[in-house]
Amino acid sequence: MKGFTLPELRLSGKRLSLHRRPRNQTISPVSKIAIVGSPNVGKSVVFNRLTGRYAAISNYPGTTVDILRGKARLDGRDYEIVDTPGMYSFNPITEEERVARKILLEEKPESILHVVDAKNLERMLPLTLQLIDAGLPVILQVNMMDEAKNAGIDIDIERLERKLGIPVVPTVAVNGRGMDNLKNTLAAERPASRPIRIKHGDNLESAINRIAGMLKGSYRLSGRAIGLLLLQGDKEIEEQTQQQEGESLAPIIESVKQTRMQYGQPMSYVTNVSWQQQVKQILTGVVQTGIKGKPGFGDRLSQAMMNPVIGSIIFVAVTYLGLYLFVGVFGAGILVDFIEGTIFGQWINPWFNDLVTRFIPWEIARDLFVGDYGIVTLGLTYAFAIIFPIVGTFSIVFAIIEDSGYLPRLAMLIDRVFKLIGLNGRAVIPIILGFGCDTMATIVTRTQETRRERVITTLLLALAIPCSAQLGVIFGILSGNTAALLIWITTIALVFGLTGYLAAQVLPGKKATFYMEVPPLRLPKLSNVASKTLARLEWYFAEVLPMFIVASIVLWIGDFTGVFNHILRAMEPMVEFIGLPGDTAVAFLYGFFRRDFGAAGLYDLHSAGLLNGVPLVVAAVTITLFIPCIAQFLVMIKERGIKTALAIALFVFPFAFMVGFVVNWILTSLGVTL
Repeated sequence: MKGFTLPELRLSGKRLSLHRRPRNQTISPVSKIAIVGSPNVGKSVVFNRLTGRYAAISNYPGTTVDILRGKARLDGRDYEIVDTPGMYSFNPITEEERVARKILLEEKPESILHVVDAKNLERMLPLTLQLIDAGLPVILQVNMMDEAKNAGIDIDIERLERKLGIPVVPTVAVNGRGMDNLKNTLAAERPASRPIRIKHGDNLESAINRIAGMLKGSYRLSGRAIGLLLLQGDKEIEEQTQQQEGESLAPIIESVKQTRMQYGQPMSYVTNVSWQQQVKQILTGVVQTGIKGKPGFGDRLSQAMMNPVIGSIIFVAVTYLGLYLFVGVFGAGILVDFIEGTIFGQWINPWFNDLVTRFIPWEIARDLFVGDYGIVTLGLTYAFAIIFPIVGTFSIVFAIIEDSGYLPRLAMLIDRVFKLIGLNGRAVIPIILGFGCDTMATIVTRTQETRRERVITTLLLALAIPCSAQLGVIFGILSGNTAALLIWITTIALVFGLTGYLAAQVLPGKKATFYMEVPPLRLPKLSNVASKTLARLEWYFAEVLPMFIVASIVLWIGDFTGVFNHILRAMEPMVEFIGLPGDTAVAFLYGFFRRDFGAAGLYDLHSAGLLNGVPLVVAAVTITLFIPCIAQFLVMIKERGIKTALAIALFVFPFAFMVGFVVNWILTSLGVTL
């Protein structure tokens, strides 16, 4: 492979000159490097390699899109590394792309590291050209060079660097090859050579230069980039020009209108075609496709995962092994029984009972800690003994799926099915994540392209996607009865499909296109699985554990004031209407605070022998479909607005009980015994 020796990743021939900064040069104490690129190109691995995983996750101001930030020391200098959300184009469509571009414009990084997949340069270099044309300090990292070599793709890195006029660094980030070279490049001065001059077709080029010449304001981007984005109808750039241009705005708007009238296609399409044509010219003589080696086991398995028939079988196997056996049987069964029955039941709770009884003489105060709704006997017991083992085992499964590269293949597999309910394969990410936490998954819906998709996904998450605690408890209590488990799975699947289909017919809006980069299929690394699992468990203890304690306090207040009993009496007719004993109202009341709280209540009722057979299945179905917990509801308000959130909640609440009633009526009418 020209210019690329796999073991050492060294460029052959003469490199562009990179000048080191003089030691006595006055510089900012902490400079910033932003990592950009489309999903599944290895950005997170690069971030970890640069920062050593010393990172903090935060929401970008005004959004709930997570931004990963860390620190790195390169050539004796401190840097802040920012891993931006996935970005396909400089003209944003999704919230992730908007946030990524906002970081580049407002935080003004010293270097922008564009990470691309070596196998897909033709699809990814348009963003590189857009960044160059915008006048931004770009370094191109051609990652996954080993995968390109295995695919028979030969890349002349040195020629690509000369043509683009920016530093180009080949890497295999997953095993660290080329990362030292990348660090040296990031720490070096910008090369003296000039970046490539972008040139579109004559008419478009003339229009861009004309609009750029009219601009009087001060912008972070080049005048060319502003002009091109105005032609594409970029709302944020339009707002900026309105603020900056004053009296000069009218002729700019008129020029934009006149240019658009010259084309029979949307300007976004015209510009995308132009970018692709320029990329093809650049890659001429740079990329050579040789004879691809014989597909290995990984290649055949990758194709099988996306095959409609074999892929479906693999998906069922992953679900059975990962969710049912590991999360349900092992996590919600073996681990929960041991932690709740032995650790808390025999050691922790009795010790706290004795301690509180000895030092607190007032019964009402003792109940706050060790009563029926005590912080220790209810809140901490539920959090650590019932929910934590389930969340932990699910986090391990999800980390393995994520690190292996299976998730994008599942998205490709399910895309056809999801189109029937108004979604596409991209929705598989929030849906699968919802099996861990619906609150977190509702936040992730921001990655979807259209509002219609986001509303449908939010509705399905609130209605028919059980969180890991619910899923684990239900698998645990139904695992001994295959018929009961199949009835629950079938009912939830039918509700999911029917609700999604009807919502797609009712809700207005355009259908979104679907494209997703499929990363290499790799064996999960133990260190990656461990770090991702620990990160999610840290989130659980920081965000969820306090809610359990607060819920215990609220329930304790409701108990001794009598409010709790009034609510339970009001709910008893509702649960009895669907064939459940009145005591089941407690689990539904818990569910108002958190879904996993309600699931734990269901587990207690089953353990006490109050729920078995048909009522157990009806309770499992109804509590799965039940109204979203407070945390999820608040996120729904923030993400979708108060009207949409209320509409979803008001639909879900009666619908859940209606489905429970229908299931109970069918099973009892048929004389089914479970």
